[in-house]
Amino acid sequence: MVRLFLSGDGPQSKILGAVLLLILFTLAFAPFLFPGTRSLETAARICIFIVLVASYDLLLGYAGIVSFAHTMFFGMGAYGVALATRQMGTGYDALILGTLAGTALAAVFALIIALFSLRVRAIFFAMITLAIASAVAVLVSQLSAITGGEDGLNIRIPRELTPAFRPLDAPFWGVNISGRHLNYYLVFFSCLIMFLIMLRVVNSPFGRVLQAIRENAFRAEAIGYRVVYYRAVATVLSAAMAALAGAVFAIWLRYVGPATTLGVEIMLDILLIVVIGGMGTMYGAVVGTVVFVLAQNYLKDWMGGASESTAFLPLVPDLLNPDRWLMWLGILFILSVYFFPSGIVGRLRGKA
Repeated sequence: MVRLFLSGDGPQSKILGAVLLLILFTLAFAPFLFPGTRSLETAARICIFIVLVASYDLLLGYAGIVSFAHTMFFGMGAYGVALATRQMGTGYDALILGTLAGTALAAVFALIIALFSLRVRAIFFAMITLAIASAVAVLVSQLSAITGGEDGLNIRIPRELTPAFRPLDAPFWGVNISGRHLNYYLVFFSCLIMFLIMLRVVNSPFGRVLQAIRENAFRAEAIGYRVVYYRAVATVLSAAMAALAGAVFAIWLRYVGPATTLGVEIMLDILLIVVIGGMGTMYGAVVGTVVFVLAQNYLKDWMGGASESTAFLPLVPDLLNPDRWLMWLGILFILSVYFFPSGIVGRLRGKA
């Protein structure tokens, strides 16, 4: 079964294989290895963003399509769940229907954008997607009666997925299991399945045609492949996966708003993670997301400890002040691009 999903695309490096296994093991047992609300939140965010970044890499790294509308599809999945639960109440039927509706809407939008825009040059397509995504974000912010506007919407989920639910009376492996842990494993297994599906797609004949189109669209067209068709399918599939990730994110967060799903900052984070991890490789989404999210969540704390431990040195404590964490995150990104031009995964595979 594993070979079926991997389709020959193994890590190609013992170091990378060990890193991927470590990440999988850590995420699978995160509630027991790192008990606590913050660590569980970080692990869930990593799972969701792995899928979101991988779906974007399917578009950019494999099909060679530059798009700035990916957070729009992410938001459609999240708002689909929010609006469904608002109308239908708390229940698994609302979650399922909202997820399907948001995903279908994202797929239709992606198909329309692809059919009308993919024939133009890459830079113009990118500008079109940016304009559409910005228009949707403004529309969501202004339709406060439906979307909650800037305040967003709270999402009601079944009690079995909330911290109030206690399935066990005694601790399990030293942890008091609650519905929050069940919600986490819903996130983990959903994201794992979606990632394996995308891994299978990019290593199928369809994925190899996408890579051929990315390298030379004119040559692919000349030997008989319908370039617009393949790019349109890739756009729709990428949007659907982003919407599914958005739905899972909404169920986990129990809230959806423009800043959490449609913000430009999220699109920038996706682009940074793709570059850090390695473009054109699903494994890059895994490694890049882990590095970026951990730095984003814990770099400030690490700097605070380093600043205190170097208090006896001149200037160093000021440079390591936690308020300067964003500057150091930028420096880390520049260094990663300089030393790993093909991304972390590309560098590790080069040392196979």
